Amino acid sequence: MRKNAAAALLLILSVLVIPAVPACISGKADSSGNSTVKLEEYIFDSEDTDSTTVYDPEPYKVLDIYSGKVLEVPVRDYVIGAVCAEMPANFGIEALKAQAVAAHTYAERRRISERSSPNGELKGADFSNDTSKYQGYFTTERARECFGDKFDENYAKIASAVDEVLPCIITYENAPIIAAFHSMSGGFTESAENAWGAPVDYLVEVDSRSDMTAPHFREKVKFSRDELKTALEAAFPEAELGSDMKEWLRVLTVSDAGTVLTASVGDTAASGGEIRDALGLRSASFEVSIYGDEAEITTKGFGHGVGMSQYGAHAMAAEGKSGREIIEHYYPNCIISEG
Repeated sequence: MRKNAAAALLLILSVLVIPAVPACISGKADSSGNSTVKLEEYIFDSEDTDSTTVYDPEPYKVLDIYSGKVLEVPVRDYVIGAVCAEMPANFGIEALKAQAVAAHTYAERRRISERSSPNGELKGADFSNDTSKYQGYFTTERARECFGDKFDENYAKIASAVDEVLPCIITYENAPIIAAFHSMSGGFTESAENAWGAPVDYLVEVDSRSDMTAPHFREKVKFSRDELKTALEAAFPEAELGSDMKEWLRVLTVSDAGTVLTASVGDTAASGGEIRDALGLRSASFEVSIYGDEAEITTKGFGHGVGMSQYGAHAMAAEGKSGREIIEHYYPNCIISEG
């Protein structure tokens, strides 16, 4: 709906810098040689595919934060490098295809945004390889370092997935969508409205209960009294915590998808996202328990929870679903457009 276009634009800055956690943080592969994650249905058929070219085939301009140079990267190479950075190579081929389309869509939307409102820090680039701000991207050399002795096998698998879907991006009302994705949901993906405060027609809650069987779906982290006090006071300096530790952090309301919507830090209101940032939690879907002078926080899922769940996509691929079906599920009401 066009009534949500302005809201979607308000989200663009926040969404573009937090698509997911890169698949290889340390630059090392695990023991199997695979990179590790640090971790309304709408049915499309062939008639639903927009044949209009909606993306620019020119190379992307990527600011290399290490050399300070702006690299010109062919679209194919960029999308391969983005998938290498953002999804483990041992995920199903159809999940990799869905990730490739999402990564390509992200890059196209980001390029359009940068041309409209240039960021001087990018020195004329469309985006950088700074994964704290933009989608992850590995050069071939970085992918080789990450994959180790499985580089040839993994890179070929990802390149094959990309080659099958390279012309495709996801569009809504003839524009590339906000292709948000995350590692795993809390069982249902979260709406953009609940996560970021503004509705987007295609970033809505969808079933992703297969995430509940993903590795480290439920994690616990403990804070001593001093650790919790220090972290909360640093993030919420205006809060009065008092002497009762049970009143320091309380969950007040939770969305249907499990995200903490409102909480209290002492006498101060806070969102689940703000708590997540303050305490370095895996997600904003959490429960708090106090045992004496220790707090135990249990999280579900990993990431902001909006858009495509990568582990959910992997599970759908294992069930025989296609990359198209994965995209249809996680981005309802959208069109898969081909150049």
